[in-house]
Amino acid sequence: MNCEVCNLKELEVEHFEIREVLRCILHTIVFHRALGLVRPKDVDSELFEITYVQTGDAELEKKIEEKIDQFIGWVEKHPNKKSQICLSFYEVKNKQATWFSNKIERLYWEQWHVNLNVAQHPKTHSSKSHHSKVVVDPGESAFEERSVRRAALETSLREVLFQIIKFVNEKKDHIPPVPNLEGVSFPYEITIPSSSDSSFGMDMFKRMLQTGHPTMLS
Repeated sequence: MNCEVCNLKELEVEHFEIREVLRCILHTIVFHRALGLVRPKDVDSELFEITYVQTGDAELEKKIEEKIDQFIGWVEKHPNKKSQICLSFYEVKNKQATWFSNKIERLYWEQWHVNLNVAQHPKTHSSKSHHSKVVVDPGESAFEERSVRRAALETSLREVLFQIIKFVNEKKDHIPPVPNLEGVSFPYEITIPSSSDSSFGMDMFKRMLQTGHPTMLS
């Protein structure tokens, strides 16, 4: 099976912006892969002049919040690291059961890479010109820097949302038949960096998805 991969533009965020950025991105992706059994809900971002759409499914929203919490916990343990969240969609195939196990096969058909670079809070500092006695108020300077950075992030976040919409409109041939399952979305999973911070497992995971290789779950 062909697995389409979308590598989203990297965003530089501060710690307090992680949750809202991930909400915008993950909900936008899941909404565009909804099965039609949804009641779209417009949501105004708490930090940005952006409105995105949720599926209106409480269970799905809960799962996304749990994954965001897990990711934020990982970031706190691994500061100043670039990181990636993987949102994958798959088909479920039941394999022939044996006396010791019941195998379920996941056939991945689409994967989204959400790339974040969590920056440290900008340091406040005063600057004095060698040719002038004018001293810049550190509070005012920091506020201006943060306003410029926030505007740049909002622009980049809009670009990511448009990147998502462009991808879902252009890439349709790989989407499998609608599954006969309960829920508002195709089966999906959200993968965050491992607690051991090992790149080996993530690299293997990427290769498996990019080749469309199935995984077996007991």
